[in-house]
Amino acid sequence: MNTGSSSIMIRGIRVEIVYKHIKNLHIGVYPPDGRVKVSAPAQFEDDQVRFAVIQRLTWIRKERHKLQTAPRQSLRDMTTGESHYLWGRRYRLQIIERPGAAHFEPDGHYLRYYLPAETSAAKRREHLDQWYRQQLRAVLPDLVSTWEQHLQVEVPKWSIRRMKTKWGSCNPETRHIWFNVELAKKPVECLEYVLVHEMTHYFERHHNLRFTHLMDTHLPDWRSRRDQLNTAPLCDESWVA
Repeated sequence: MNTGSSSIMIRGIRVEIVYKHIKNLHIGVYPPDGRVKVSAPAQFEDDQVRFAVIQRLTWIRKERHKLQTAPRQSLRDMTTGESHYLWGRRYRLQIIERPGAAHFEPDGHYLRYYLPAETSAAKRREHLDQWYRQQLRAVLPDLVSTWEQHLQVEVPKWSIRRMKTKWGSCNPETRHIWFNVELAKKPVECLEYVLVHEMTHYFERHHNLRFTHLMDTHLPDWRSRRDQLNTAPLCDESWVA
């Protein structure tokens, strides 16, 4: 019986393998650069995992290509004229220097950023990160409440954080859900998809046929929302903590 983790090369692709006490094997391709990770049952041998990956190579290469060629925002200098996104809409940043607390105000096609003079670029990015978190905190309570009623299950706790490889995650035991702060840049429909996806893990841990059936039942257009989310511009990797 295997335990722990390892990595192997399969036809030019490095594959991370984590052996767990689970029933089904799961293959994931993750942003930003198409990292391939396999969660495999502990009783599986390496050759079984290799065979499963080879069977899915066409899909894996397709997903890696989509991620590696996706439009990507460069690291933001936080200067006037830059493009920034909120709920899928593009804004032009306008810097307005003045004394007082830094804050943002969307106004038409502009995102006006009021800040003290000589605020560093790093501090400006920190302000923007905090502002995105505020936007998510303003939207999520009603969204969570709506789906709690629809699915007849409670979300006892949710949090926002930066994630390198996931839009969201869930602990099925504690029912704690995490949301990637980058979701504030995407359409609200994408945020809703991530919420429903993670809440569905309350009923089914694995991405199996039962999970897909539940998603089809409660959010029939989830695939188009997922595709919209995964084709939206990614942030620069160096900005992800």
